[in-house]
Amino acid sequence: MRAIGLGVALVALGFGACRLLLPERLAVNVPMGRGSPPSSDVFGGRIQVPPGFSIRLWAELPRVRFLRPVPGGDLLASVPREGRVVRLLADRDGDGRSDGSETLLADLDRPHGLDLHGGWLYVAETGAVRRIRFDPADPAAGVSGALETVVSGLPAGGNHWTRTARIGPDGGLYVSVGSSCNVCEEEDPRRAAMLRFDPESGRGGLYARGLRNAVGFDWRPGTGELYATDNGRDLLGDDFPPCELNRVVEGGDYGWPVANGDRIPDPDLGAGQKARIAASLPPVHGFRAHNAPLGITFLRSDAQPAGYRGAALVALHGSWNRTRKDGYKVVSLHWGESGRIEERDFVWGFLEGENVIGRPVDVAELGDGSIFVSDDYAGAVYRITRGAGEAVSRTAPAAGGARSDPLAALAEGERRAAAARGSALWERHACAGCHDPRDHDPGVVPVELRDLGARYDLEGLASYLAAPTPPMPAFDLTPGERRDLAVSLLADGVRADR
Repeated sequence: MRAIGLGVALVALGFGACRLLLPERLAVNVPMGRGSPPSSDVFGGRIQVPPGFSIRLWAELPRVRFLRPVPGGDLLASVPREGRVVRLLADRDGDGRSDGSETLLADLDRPHGLDLHGGWLYVAETGAVRRIRFDPADPAAGVSGALETVVSGLPAGGNHWTRTARIGPDGGLYVSVGSSCNVCEEEDPRRAAMLRFDPESGRGGLYARGLRNAVGFDWRPGTGELYATDNGRDLLGDDFPPCELNRVVEGGDYGWPVANGDRIPDPDLGAGQKARIAASLPPVHGFRAHNAPLGITFLRSDAQPAGYRGAALVALHGSWNRTRKDGYKVVSLHWGESGRIEERDFVWGFLEGENVIGRPVDVAELGDGSIFVSDDYAGAVYRITRGAGEAVSRTAPAAGGARSDPLAALAEGERRAAAARGSALWERHACAGCHDPRDHDPGVVPVELRDLGARYDLEGLASYLAAPTPPMPAFDLTPGERRDLAVSLLADGVRADR
């Protein structure tokens, strides 16, 4: 694999490589770690939805990612960093909140995409797609039997480790696999691609290529057309290239890594690729650069207003490679008679100035028209319904209260030794270049590591370091080294709090 622009990426991420005086290209500007579920007074104030809809907090689930609705009102949710698939129970007591949660599957390899079909629950892990029997009609039933492997040997690791799997209208199992890098020539043709398999035999292969990181996809009602979101490459400035919505067809080539947007040659890999670029399929809609579109869901319920029935909702996770943050909302896409797609805000207010309180990941719709949005930053699932309605209050933590020490279980000697080893790792990997406001690399917007102890315990932070949120790379550390680094970071936070 020939990776291009890695020197730039390493500078941006604080590795201390060669320095390029291109501040906009090198901007690393992302909310660090996790927030907390918004309090009730935020809804209808800062967090808003279009007239005729209301939004409220429905469930709290740290690190929640993709959703899949279950008839009867339950939701299935993936928590890849914890290796779990969770069932969020429907609101059967009428208080406006989920009645609780239960773990359906555990000890999986970063499960992400979920689907239900033919009495099976399909789960997309980093290197495989597996399935297990599940009866969606029985709210009291869990999974049964053993997990069966449908597809194994998917290319794992790299920058984009999430996998999304859906059963299409044709009965095929569609799987998206992101690129291993920002921009490079992949050795494995199954990366930066959409794959298709027979769910019974597991036979299949490449369906479409040139899709850098098509995390979310769905089929448009009435036409059966497959649409996928795609995250554009980084390190080309605040406003280029656009993120994309692509209409994916079998055999289609969508340009990455040689082209971006509407067949614009890539400055690193586009030279000499005129024929491929000309034959590539341009996006049908462009999102703003670096907005990171993830989950997409077409609204199918007859309960939706006429102007939204058939529209698609897309979760914009929000930028990291911009000097000013952008995205961090849910938008609706509306197809006009000419085929032109209009984008409108649907849930907004997670970003105010440079302050972020939420990062939407996925969208799901129940048959009654209820819409759910997952947020892996706040650890929340929101419910959107028709009508006014008031947000259900939740108990907020007392202001100014004493914080517990996340390292309290460690003996003092063990704590000091681990913190010292972790500090050495911090220095070895030049982490200050991305995180120290007093000594960061030129052009980098430093991500300060504040209040880590309020968001993580020791095991939770060590787990985060194993599969961090981009742009932070996954360092090649042993589990013990990740634990030492987590101790060092948490110890620094405890000292600062005191």
